[in-house]
Amino acid sequence: MSALPAATRDWLAGPGLTRLWGAVRKRLEGNGVQCTGSLRLTAVSSQERNDLSLLLGKPLTGTAVTVRLDALDERLHTSAAGLGLREVLEELGPPLTDRRAAREDDAAQRQYVWSSLTTSLDASPLAGQEWTRQWYAVLRRTGVPRGVTPGAAVRTLQQAVHVLAVLLDPERTGTRGRGELAATTTGSAHGLDDGTWLARLVQRGVALAHDTDLPSNAAGRRALWRLVSVTPDEVSSTVLTYGLRPVGEGWRERSLRERAAHHAETHLTPRDLLDMHLQLPAGAVVHICENPRVVEAAADAACAKPLVCTSGSAATVVLTLLDALDATGCRFVYHGDFDWPGIALANRIIRRYEALPWRMDAEDYERLAADSQAEGVPQLPLDGHPVDADWDPGLAPAMTALGVALHEEATLDLLVRDLS
Repeated sequence: MSALPAATRDWLAGPGLTRLWGAVRKRLEGNGVQCTGSLRLTAVSSQERNDLSLLLGKPLTGTAVTVRLDALDERLHTSAAGLGLREVLEELGPPLTDRRAAREDDAAQRQYVWSSLTTSLDASPLAGQEWTRQWYAVLRRTGVPRGVTPGAAVRTLQQAVHVLAVLLDPERTGTRGRGELAATTTGSAHGLDDGTWLARLVQRGVALAHDTDLPSNAAGRRALWRLVSVTPDEVSSTVLTYGLRPVGEGWRERSLRERAAHHAETHLTPRDLLDMHLQLPAGAVVHICENPRVVEAAADAACAKPLVCTSGSAATVVLTLLDALDATGCRFVYHGDFDWPGIALANRIIRRYEALPWRMDAEDYERLAADSQAEGVPQLPLDGHPVDADWDPGLAPAMTALGVALHEEATLDLLVRDLS
């Protein structure tokens, strides 16, 4: 139920006073909800001037009006409204927000977050170390991520201090998995998963403690974990390969050569790549494809040439393998899908490894599109924004003109023939 008489409320809510209430609300919410000071309305219409004259109890002329908030508050109290300015505003709209108090409360909560971190550091074995002062300064500068409440920030920062104290304990021996470390320090095996704020806090601390740069990619972050005897997950992600025949007499190298001899594909994990010597015979050319179906077809046809599959957008383990092969002098050729994401991926691979395109120019695309249409294959529309191909300026215009997306399977017979 409104505390205002219905007729009074309807008149106060009329269009002639709408601008006044909006300006008054903004002023009160910004000054601690105090009915002090004044405000000025300009370009006042005739209806506004008439209603303001009635509201303030004095005739107004001209196109600008100055309203004292204390006088307006008193006038409302003694009028038919019988309420003060703040009460009237809340009758006509949502409750007033004391933005000044809210800002002061936010500042107090932020200060509590950082004083809590100082207390945690001072009470930990990390106290007094130079890198912890740097860590604290960096965290203050970067701040708390958006959406993290002060309470959650305090808990996360305390966990980070605890994890770092465990990792950097000079008496700590042995190696443990990242999930195991997370479970024992945070209660959740996923507490230190890559990408979480806690993981970033800990990684930054480890980097400062060891006077090294904070890594910007997944491979670098895994190396940073190993620096403090923590093994990240190095078995769940894999890269699909075929026909790799590395030199060397380690059991991993012999296993790859054995599988290649039997035309069998191989999934390699990051752990495999850590301990494997991937020197291929001199002058080796490694073919790179995007779709696992190409590997399957190459194995079925007993192809001989080495092949690495990105399985879509190349994950870190794929790039780790290709980096290792590149470091030993391998050369690369690349084939992927004829759609815009496929061209973007091809650009990244070709730029990174100076790879050659493999049946990926405009003529290849136009020939495949014509063949698929002649064979009555349903045409897949080419969606998205065009992407220029670094290796052939004519490819993107040809794809745009035909408007057909062609996945790697459309080229399968030709790719298998090249690999044989």
